[in-house]
Amino acid sequence: MQYQRILNLPELAQKKSLFLFGPRSTGKTTLLRASFPEKAMINLLKSQVFLTLSQSPALLREMVAEASSTGTPVVIDEIQKLPVLLDEVHDLIESQGIRFILTGSSARKLKRSGVNLLAGRAWECQLFPLTVGEIGNFSLDRYLLYGGLPQVYPSTDPEEELDAYINTYLKEEIKEEALVQNIVSFSRFLKVAALTNSEQLNFAKVSQDTGIAASSVRSYFEVLSDTFLGFLLEPWKGSQRRKEVATSKFYFFDVGVANFLRGNRLLNRSTEEFGKSFEHFIAMELRAWLSYRRIKSELTFWRTTTGLEVDFIVGNEMAVEVKSTTKVNDSDLKGLRALKEEGVVSRFFLVSLDEVNRQTDDGIRILHWRTFLAQL
Repeated sequence: MQYQRILNLPELAQKKSLFLFGPRSTGKTTLLRASFPEKAMINLLKSQVFLTLSQSPALLREMVAEASSTGTPVVIDEIQKLPVLLDEVHDLIESQGIRFILTGSSARKLKRSGVNLLAGRAWECQLFPLTVGEIGNFSLDRYLLYGGLPQVYPSTDPEEELDAYINTYLKEEIKEEALVQNIVSFSRFLKVAALTNSEQLNFAKVSQDTGIAASSVRSYFEVLSDTFLGFLLEPWKGSQRRKEVATSKFYFFDVGVANFLRGNRLLNRSTEEFGKSFEHFIAMELRAWLSYRRIKSELTFWRTTTGLEVDFIVGNEMAVEVKSTTKVNDSDLKGLRALKEEGVVSRFFLVSLDEVNRQTDDGIRILHWRTFLAQL
C-alpha cells in the first residue's frame, strides 16, 4: 500500500543536500523512489555497488556523474555502510555544486568513527512511522496496539510483521554491524526497556531486572538512540518556583514495537497500558510535526520533585498534557495549572478522548485528540 508522506524531500533538497535518517522500514527507500528517478539512486544495500565502492571509493565520482545527469539530487542509500564516501561527497558538493540525499538507519558509525559529516553542508531530516495525516480511515485502537510502520499497520497479520521486523532488525542492524557484543543480553534488555517505555530512565533498575551491568544498560540505550529505535525526552528546565527532576524519559520510536516487545496483544481502553500507549502516540505525532515542519523548538517534559507533571512542552510556546479519559475533570488539569503559574509557557492544552472541546476560565484548552492534531 502506498501512502502520501508529509515529508517533502524534493522541496527540501532544492535548498540543500540532506541527511535522511530513520529506522529501517519506515519507508525511506519507498519515498525516495516515488520522488526521484531510479537512475539518481546509488544503493549501498546492493552487494555489487557496496563491494565496488568499498574497494575504490573514488569510483563514486563516475557513479555520481551518471546519477546527476537526471537533474535531481543524487541519492546514496544507507551511507553508514561506507562512511568513507563522505569525503568524496564533500568535495563534489564544494567543487561541482552537486546536491545529495544521504540516507541512513544508523548514526552510530557516523558519530563514533570521526568521519566527515560535511560541516553543515547538509541538513538533517528524519522519516518516522506513519502519522495520522498519512493514513486514510485511521483507527486509533489499531494504531495504539500495532503502531505505524508502513508494512505493519495495514497488514492482515500485524503481529507476524512486528515479530519479523524486530528479529530481522536485530540480525541486520545490531548484530551484523557489531553494535553490541552480546545479542542475547541485548534481546533481554529490549523487553525490559519496553516495560519502562515513556518513564524516566533508571539504569540501576533495568540492570537489576535484566542481570546486565548498569554500564552495559547505559550503552544499550545509546545504541537504541543511535539506530533511531528510540529517543530521549529531556526534562524542561525553565521553572522558577519549583525544583524539577533532572532525569530523561525514554520512548521507543514506534508504539507498536514497544507493545510487541512488552507482550501486549490486546489494549483495553480502561487500562494503564492503553493510557501509556496513547501518551506515546501523541509524543510520536508531536515529534513528527516538529521535524516535518522544520520547527526548531525543543520537545521536553516537566516533572517536579513533588510529583507535578506535564507530559510535553514545545519550546516555551506550548504545554500538552495527555489523558486517555473520555471525560476530563478538574483534577486532570493540576499539572498544567501548576506550570501556568510559572509564567513562562504561552499556551496550554489537555488532549484526551473527551469529545467536548472547550476552554477553561484560566485559558487551558481541552481538545479531543483529533481536533488537537488537526490544529497542529
